[in-house]
Amino acid sequence: MSFSENEIRELARGYALLNAVEHGGRAAVGPVMGKIMAERPDLRRHARQVAAIVREVVEEVNRLSLEEQRRLLSERYQWLLEKRKKQRTVEEKRLPPLPEAEEGRVVTRFAPNPDFIIHLGNARPAILSYEYKVMYRGRMILRFEDTDPRTKTPLPEAYQLIKEDLRWLGVEWDEEYIQSLRMEVYYDIARRLIEAGGAYVDDRPGEEFRRYRGRLWEYPPRLRSVEENLELWDRMLEGGFGEGEAVLRVKTDPRHPDPSVRDWVAFRIIDTEKYPHPITGSRYTVWPTYNFAAGVDDHLMGVTHILRAKEHMQNTVKQEFLYRHLGWKYPHVIHFGRLKLEGFIMSKSLLKKLLDEGVGEGLSDPRFATIAGLRRRGITAEAIKRIILDVGVKYTDASISYANLAAVNRVIVDPKAKRLMAALEPVELIVEGLPWEGARGFEVPFHPSGGLGSRVLKVEGPRARLYISGSDVELVERHGFFRLMEAFNVELVEVQQGRVVARFHSFELEEARRRGAPLIQWVPASAAVDLELVEPKGLDLIRRYGFVEAAAEHIAAGEIVQLVRIGFARVDAVRRRAEGVEPRVVMIYAHS
Repeated sequence: MSFSENEIRELARGYALLNAVEHGGRAAVGPVMGKIMAERPDLRRHARQVAAIVREVVEEVNRLSLEEQRRLLSERYQWLLEKRKKQRTVEEKRLPPLPEAEEGRVVTRFAPNPDFIIHLGNARPAILSYEYKVMYRGRMILRFEDTDPRTKTPLPEAYQLIKEDLRWLGVEWDEEYIQSLRMEVYYDIARRLIEAGGAYVDDRPGEEFRRYRGRLWEYPPRLRSVEENLELWDRMLEGGFGEGEAVLRVKTDPRHPDPSVRDWVAFRIIDTEKYPHPITGSRYTVWPTYNFAAGVDDHLMGVTHILRAKEHMQNTVKQEFLYRHLGWKYPHVIHFGRLKLEGFIMSKSLLKKLLDEGVGEGLSDPRFATIAGLRRRGITAEAIKRIILDVGVKYTDASISYANLAAVNRVIVDPKAKRLMAALEPVELIVEGLPWEGARGFEVPFHPSGGLGSRVLKVEGPRARLYISGSDVELVERHGFFRLMEAFNVELVEVQQGRVVARFHSFELEEARRRGAPLIQWVPASAAVDLELVEPKGLDLIRRYGFVEAAAEHIAAGEIVQLVRIGFARVDAVRRRAEGVEPRVVMIYAHS
């Protein structure tokens, strides 16, 4: 070989450790090979030999525990971590420029319907609109579009919950509006539209309008004078028509190829005695449709750029007719594809149905792809933002796997998540022959970096009672020799029914490494705290029980921790020790 094999092996080990740490402890040959070839293009003609070395190194790295991988990476390959950090800064996703955008003049908007809280798909236009506002030093508007009290009845609590979700995502808006409080504005614009000859009152049954759809120029209501329409409009506002008896239509191209565009409905009558609005009650009965209210507000609020899903393309076409009648300039529209989180329900109507059927545990159920649900599950706002900016404003639909979202989240939470030891489906471990009397404390850092402090785990000698996970019993039996993390090495004596008996062997970590001993997490029985770990899987909630070390009792609800060899979890509830009350911690499993 015309190159140093040791040099390539060292380079491969560094990139393999980095790849493994970023992907939950498992490195892959392809990415490692790609990094080496990008750094050393001179090795391309030796690709076969290099690939053989990389395969060996990746197998070697994958045999290490995740903790060991992190330690080696930070101790021996700090230069690679620094390089990766700089590379990420350079590679940060930049959004494409907006058409005809001027710094200081861009106005974007996020306009949720408060009939439900927002989910990952809804968060996309919110984050993109905010990022463009920042990019161009412009303004962003938050507008609640709540003008359909019958079929999209607003949830009273959704107005505030949506704002809380946006603030958590880091989205800041400059102005805030609620459409149901702007009804008089819409009525005034409707009158102007009628006066301009751009709208008419249709008081005929819907079937008759459909019969004329192919020859709308002959439809009798469309042929009425402006004066007649104004009179009928006043009658609508005064309650002269019941629900379904009259609508206001916008005149469009009667030959438009899309029948739904032809003379679309701008206002309809809703019986708010039967379907009261949570804010205005039964004060109004004539309500603007989405296209009218949104179209009017975008103009009056000075919106310059609209970012919305391509499913709204038809609405853009409809609203452009409204703008032509009123002599307004239509904002620039950027349409993007749907964003789907694989394995999660993204439909608000289906999510509401599940809640109505008693399937979910409220709006923040961790099985849902709502922002509140993902937050409760332990997904960070930064991870959501990175995923959305990575997808950007692509016109095509995008599908994100939870594994990808978890990989991004893992990189973010790993440096700041405290490590705790827990035993699930616990089995008692008796360790005999300890070379001390009374209690001995083992100081254990909360994080390998040492920057998150430490705690002391006490082990009673000369005979200790501990807990290990039930899933580790087979591992202990197979090896016969194992190490209790951050403490000492033991030899297996016997496995009894529901209990493992072992004997102290030594303290040295090197002895465990030399013998290939598995590292087992453990919890002192004298200071064990009850743990319930809830893992969302599809529409199921898998509940696992066990013990976690006492330090968990002092971690605040909402904090994300790493349960060693189990995965990352968010503390959902903590019951602290009190007289006559045992401590208990509930955590939501996030990912490995």
